Amino acid sequence: MPFTLATVTRPLRGSAPQALPVGPLPRARTVLAVTARPGQESIDLGLLLYAFRRHGACLALLSLTRGEASPLNSTCQRLETIRPWELLTAAGLLGVSSVAVADYPDGGLSHHPITNLTEQVRREIREQDPDVLLIIDPAEGHADNAAVARAVCRAAKQAGLPVLARMQPTAHGGRLVDLGPAIAAAHAVRRSAIAAHASQCRARPRGEPAWRSEPSRERLRWLVPPTA
Repeated sequence: MPFTLATVTRPLRGSAPQALPVGPLPRARTVLAVTARPGQESIDLGLLLYAFRRHGACLALLSLTRGEASPLNSTCQRLETIRPWELLTAAGLLGVSSVAVADYPDGGLSHHPITNLTEQVRREIREQDPDVLLIIDPAEGHADNAAVARAVCRAAKQAGLPVLARMQPTAHGGRLVDLGPAIAAAHAVRRSAIAAHASQCRARPRGEPAWRSEPSRERLRWLVPPTA
């Protein structure tokens, strides 16, 4: 790995914000992304997945739920049926070659036994043989994302693998990663992947985007750091 991503730190009150170091994307042969529900792989992790693929990594994805708890649905089909198919389309656009969708309750991962979630992640690790696991940072505050992080970190520690978390742009700490010169293409692919979740995008109020920004950098931190 070219650099070590720092843990989250908060500036002292009244002090000037410190400039974060900027580095390249960590090297990876195979990246396994784990999300709580379909759509997160595009909105939250889409730029990183595209960047990893562009740098030669193989991509695999595990969604622990079918996304049935969303209040949005522009189709006549049940969300637990249509959203996994939308996920397959979005993942293909992002360059993900393997997609697995589990059937845990959307919105209820934090109430599900952590051992079951961990075993689900362990099975996918054995199947995909990744060298990096990628998730949404649990500090984002959503209970399902926190449950994903707990299960992934437990499985990763058992397998001796690092866990990389994508932080919110407004979060403190971590380290910035430059997404490279193909950033315009990355955003175009991400927009297409988001649009593939038609049951969600078409049900949004007119003028409300499914994403809020198009950054040229991402903020990351290691939840489980890589070994030497």
